[in-house]
Amino acid sequence: MTAKSERLSSLDALRGFDMFWIMGGDSLFIALGTATGWPWLQGWAKQMEHVPWHGFHFFDMIFPLFLFIAGISFPYSLAKRGNNRKALYRHIIQRGLVLVLLGIIYNNGIRFNFADMRYASVLGRIGLAWMFAALIYMNVSLRFRIVWTVAILLVYWGLLAHFPARDLGVFHPYSMEGSLVGYIDRLFCPGKLFLGIHDPEGILSTLPAIATALLGMFTGSFVKSERWQNKRWMKVLVMVVAGILLLAIGGLWHRSFPINKNLWTSSFVCWVGGISLLMFAFFYWVIDVWGIKIWSFPFIVIGMNSITIYLAQQMISFGYTADFFFGGLTQMASAMWKPVVSAMGYIITCWIFLYILYRNKIFLKV
Repeated sequence: MTAKSERLSSLDALRGFDMFWIMGGDSLFIALGTATGWPWLQGWAKQMEHVPWHGFHFFDMIFPLFLFIAGISFPYSLAKRGNNRKALYRHIIQRGLVLVLLGIIYNNGIRFNFADMRYASVLGRIGLAWMFAALIYMNVSLRFRIVWTVAILLVYWGLLAHFPARDLGVFHPYSMEGSLVGYIDRLFCPGKLFLGIHDPEGILSTLPAIATALLGMFTGSFVKSERWQNKRWMKVLVMVVAGILLLAIGGLWHRSFPINKNLWTSSFVCWVGGISLLMFAFFYWVIDVWGIKIWSFPFIVIGMNSITIYLAQQMISFGYTADFFFGGLTQMASAMWKPVVSAMGYIITCWIFLYILYRNKIFLKV
């Protein structure tokens, strides 16, 4: 028996917190670091960019955290949809493919320049990784879900370690030129690759992303279960321990299989999985266990329409609107603080757009 299928406020808030950083939060903190000169803000500002290849910055968390959150949501949405397995399979596959299509549209697919079109995308990876993880979740027991997750990470490591690419004359298996990931993209991925010879959301690296989604599904299933429902702090404790363990595995694995978002390495899966679990544990503890929710409302507004704001920023000129309403304030600020005011104006404009949708109960659901 499982707990009733309630909506987790902490999950919406964490999703909103995640999207905040690509809704202008990164620009705001970069500007604040420059304007204040405070070391801790300057240090955080440096985290607002992707690591070029091996290594990790906070900004590398945004994408896998969203996929992890999508995984947490699945056991809850599954409970709401009843036991018609045919309808469930149709929904899962349809959702996965719609996200692939939206990703192509996001990459200007409707310009129909097929030769230069980028088919791989963030939304496409979320759709495919979530879809395959959901099919695994539905068809095997908990024990074999764990087996699937471990096997995916080990097989991916073995493939990259033992089958380097040789077409570009570089034989290092974890380099951009020498990885099997890029080689398969160059052979089979149609259209344009994001990095010319490699695509961060390409074909083979979608495999370990399935494990990221499965880690989220383990978390969602655990939180939703009846176990410790009267002692939910125990659930928080278990998640914290599991998160630390994943971080330790990822850190140790990094020595032989580097943490790398572009390759979505197995060590990266464990590392970001651990951080994602710790972040969710904190949000769940404060919002759903302690019941302290008022601070999370701005994030919930974003989180309830996360895909909307992701797509809308590509299609709507929020910068133009923000300049119309906040351009005067920006010009009044000193040169050092102009970027701060401008970034805040952009965030407020996007948030008001989402709040109007929220108040009118308009949500884009895929």
